[in-house]
Amino acid sequence: MPQDTSTHRRIVLAARPHGLPTTQDFRLDHAPLPSPGEGEVLLRTLYLSLDPYMRNLMDEAGTEYAPGLELGQPMMGGTVSRVVSSRHAGFQPGELVLGSAGWQDYAVAAGDTLTTLGDLAQPSLALGGLGMTGFTAYVGLLDIGQPQPGETVVVAAATGAVGAVVGQIARLKGARVVGIAGGPDKCRHAVEELGFDACLDHRAPDLAGRLAAACPDGIDVYFENVGGAVLDAVLPSLNHHARVPVCGLVAHYNDDAPPPGPDRRPQLMAAVLQKRIRMQGFVILDHYADRFAAFREDMQAWLDAGRIILREDRVEGLENAPAAFIGLLQGRNLGKLVVRVAAD
Repeated sequence: MPQDTSTHRRIVLAARPHGLPTTQDFRLDHAPLPSPGEGEVLLRTLYLSLDPYMRNLMDEAGTEYAPGLELGQPMMGGTVSRVVSSRHAGFQPGELVLGSAGWQDYAVAAGDTLTTLGDLAQPSLALGGLGMTGFTAYVGLLDIGQPQPGETVVVAAATGAVGAVVGQIARLKGARVVGIAGGPDKCRHAVEELGFDACLDHRAPDLAGRLAAACPDGIDVYFENVGGAVLDAVLPSLNHHARVPVCGLVAHYNDDAPPPGPDRRPQLMAAVLQKRIRMQGFVILDHYADRFAAFREDMQAWLDAGRIILREDRVEGLENAPAAFIGLLQGRNLGKLVVRVAAD
């Protein structure tokens, strides 16, 4: 069902998932069109970002930086929207803005939570390579990973929204880049389209052995966004003084019990200690004030020069967001996953 001006569709959290979410954990409902109060604007959603962190918000505990959703509450998410009406002096009807309207056709937002986008040729990029996921890759790799020319950088989920940008920036900085992805088609894309030096299928046997062969000089930077068996395979090849930026652990987001043994924490901590590894987690929300302007300038320049490829995996229709999100958690997407909620 397409978006219209008389129907306000929302996808709400219907049940808390146990393990991988199912479509029954979501519900499409309808609500009255909201009205903005003083200092607020009414937004019409054009594009919705789907990201792995949303799985954490479906649990009652949520995360340290975002509370869990209540049952019956619309799913959260970044959006590109048009201003329908405004009671904020800084916004006029028709303006294109970046916000967090969530999984719904319309939303009311405080004006000071929105960013004006101007006339972007491809507005949805503000949710991906020119937005949060590209920024995550930039800060994690350059500020924490600090790759040097000639070093080896390994990135998991190498053809996803973050990993694809990590690998390309690392190549621009003169590093050798090895990706890890799910399946031969994704690995082929990483090498032939994104310019990675090599890419390994994590579904094939003996990932640790194949990774050691692909990285004969060891691994200097490992960009961690997966965890699980991939981290186990990377650990033996990490060099002394390796850097490991950690932005996600998608392999564990659907866990509803501790993973089966053996317990590998002793090996992990021994490697961190003996090899003097720097493993640092980061939440990208902490870095917008001091790093976002430099990121946008650099990324736009790389994009304009054809030095970075930003691929989107686009889904049509709000009603298809739940199935697309479940596919994201299973690694089905290639590039940044975006839902086109409405034609602009």
